[in-house]
Amino acid sequence: MTSDAYIDLEDRHGAHNYHPLPVVLSEGRGVYLYDVEGRQYFDFLSAYSAVNQGHCHPRIVDRLQEQAARLTLTSRAFYNDQLGPYEHYLTEYFAFDKVLPMNTGAEAVETAIKICRKWGYEVKGIPTDGARIIVCGQNFHGRTTTIISFSSDPNAKGNFGPYTPGFESVPYGDVEALRAKLAGDPATIAGVLVEPIQGEAGVFVPDDGYLPAVAAACREHNVLFIADEIQTGIGRTGALLRVCGDCDCAGHCERQATYTRPDVLILGKALSGGTYPVSAVLADDAVMNVIGPGQHGSTFGGNPVACAVATEALEIVRDEKLTQNARRLGVIFRERMQELVDHYPDTLTLVRGKGLLNALVINDSEEGKTAWNLCLALADRGLLAKPTHGNIIRFAPPLVITEPELREACDIIGAVVGELAAA
Repeated sequence: MTSDAYIDLEDRHGAHNYHPLPVVLSEGRGVYLYDVEGRQYFDFLSAYSAVNQGHCHPRIVDRLQEQAARLTLTSRAFYNDQLGPYEHYLTEYFAFDKVLPMNTGAEAVETAIKICRKWGYEVKGIPTDGARIIVCGQNFHGRTTTIISFSSDPNAKGNFGPYTPGFESVPYGDVEALRAKLAGDPATIAGVLVEPIQGEAGVFVPDDGYLPAVAAACREHNVLFIADEIQTGIGRTGALLRVCGDCDCAGHCERQATYTRPDVLILGKALSGGTYPVSAVLADDAVMNVIGPGQHGSTFGGNPVACAVATEALEIVRDEKLTQNARRLGVIFRERMQELVDHYPDTLTLVRGKGLLNALVINDSEEGKTAWNLCLALADRGLLAKPTHGNIIRFAPPLVITEPELREACDIIGAVVGELAAA
């Protein structure tokens, strides 16, 4: 079958809830993807940062196949020989007392919200059904009904009401607005939910002091600081977690001054290296122990395959020093993109990002087609990326990318931008 035939099948038989580039992929290895006609592409989206370890990493594939041949699913009605060791490994890796395993990122966010509210009622003493959670404008935490209830994106939210109450928004990166909101009625606020970098919004990186200030304000008012690291975690930003600042490791590292410890940590995406849906919510006993039997769960959450895959995925990040690679190559990438911004100011506005999570802002409106057309041209040259918010292109290659590969990809971007500017 041709690419056109596959695209036609999706259009006719699938819900139109995505707007993909017209490329039909059939194989992936490392930083490369291949379409059904055999063309090779640099992957500069990494399945929205799920494939940090590269496509079909042989260690992850081997571990998945090995476990799938032994035992795939028991439900949580019974113990299995993978979950306990995985929970022990994960909590030590990120320095928390406990983990609640789930499958998708949105499920993990919903889990964190439930834990936060229950803690608010049973520990903080918030009156029944009165708990509030503070979120940030332009957030993206998923697309479940509860999550879109506090979205500021009219496309994600429109005509899906009625919406879930109990959420209030402050501008992202505005510490004073958050402090004012917390001081207004701290007795009914259970938590503050923050993306350390807003990826879907366009890779907005807050000031260095923002996350420590958020954590301090939460501590002052006895409010839980919840960090959604689904996209920014597992090495993507040049740190194991974005809340780690510039550290290579987790919260138990030596450079404590750079670490802003959340009360609740949400992980997903690259936790499995892109081979299997795995997510997790981590917290200490004082928070996690509010959850009792029958109060939350998932048939597939913590299944043996997920546990085996996630453990191997994290080992690869450590063994192959992917965090350090992301930090070093991210600097090179932004330097190259800044050269383009300086050379083509009528076409490009700015580059921003951290590690290998970066965005190039196009000099066009959100309703314009320049970014989309640029991505089509990039695909023709062998590089896959996708616009977000109309005039922003997010660039996030797998963290296994080498410097020669990165420079080749930058050459492709430069050539396409040059052609666009000359048109």
